[in-house]
Amino acid sequence: REKVIKGATLREHGGSGGSFTLGSMPPPLEAPAGNRLFPELARRAFELEALLRPGRTPSSTIAVNKHAQFLPHVDSGAGAGQGISLIVGLGEYRGGELVVEGTEHNIRYRPLEFNGWTQRHWTTPFEGERFSLVWFTPRGCEGRPGLRELASSGGGARAGEEEDEGGPL
Repeated sequence: REKVIKGATLREHGGSGGSFTLGSMPPPLEAPAGNRLFPELARRAFELEALLRPGRTPSSTIAVNKHAQFLPHVDSGAGAGQGISLIVGLGEYRGGELVVEGTEHNIRYRPLEFNGWTQRHWTTPFEGERFSLVWFTPRGCEGRPGLRELASSGGGARAGEEEDEGGPL
């Protein structure tokens, strides 16, 4: 995570930020622990995607970010690549624009689609309480919308599954 999130913003370095995943991951990766830890958040976040972009093919995966300032990067798509991302910023904050290929975008309650796999992007510094939700579909998860995945698994990940490396925020 430190390759893409400014270290000082992370909880393990004295900050209050972090990131976790909800939905599906491509094989052979396990379902994210966030499904089990936050099943209602997962359901509501996938429903929000449909409300924000009704014509969008439902994503399989969501990154939930809290107080995380991202450094310039392109997404790995869980190492497999991915399709178009949808991001929205939530909370009471100043700054925190998403920069995509050098162009700043105010995403606070303003969803934006971009290609995180090919377009370099990052977060500008911010003050206040900033969350972001990023919907995407890694290669290998096509046809596996996250909301359906949650329903078929009873709203959670497999029993006995390990927590994401950063754990819950």
